[in-house]
Amino acid sequence: MPAATTSLPAQQVRIIGGLWKRSKLPVVSAPGLRPTPDRVRVTLFNWLGPQLDGWRCLDAFAGSGALGFEAASRGAASAVLLERDARAARSLEATRVRLHADTVRVECTDALAWMRRSPAAAFNLIFLDPPFNANANANAWRAALEAAVPLLVENGLVYLEVDRAMDDAELAPLGLHLRRAGRAGAVHFHLLQPGGSSHEDGRR
Repeated sequence: MPAATTSLPAQQVRIIGGLWKRSKLPVVSAPGLRPTPDRVRVTLFNWLGPQLDGWRCLDAFAGSGALGFEAASRGAASAVLLERDARAARSLEATRVRLHADTVRVECTDALAWMRRSPAAAFNLIFLDPPFNANANANAWRAALEAAVPLLVENGLVYLEVDRAMDDAELAPLGLHLRRAGRAGAVHFHLLQPGGSSHEDGRR
């Protein structure tokens, strides 16, 4: 099980490891913004390993920036954070400046449109946490995956959060297979990779 973490007020989350360990990230109140829980990030970065040296990362629905800043804190060569809510994007930029996070770039933009016009094979790791509340498109995850897969380098990885468990039968038409998966409350989280099935037993 992931290590226990100290709870923070709802309006902030904390970077778990690396250069900016314990740094607090503000969470702006915005529709659909749902920061990845600490316990999920602990599990995810245990899967990925403690260091992401040289990795190019994309946090496509950045929100609080917890995933993108965590990757940069752990040595990623670059982390692009996409956030369409202007107030949330300003908060991300303020955090980038406060942390002197020169490897982080914040863009206030629609994530799907940005990915669809971006060059192929640009990222080692793409974080996808599209909204899945009652007002969101129930298939937003599919559109996000379709846009993200061409941007992966060979052996690249996609992290996906959705409100239900995914399996290889559903992912295969998108050219992906499931490497690891877990659940925390209503959040189902998955580590995916292009190619044939090689599912590791990572459910928690």
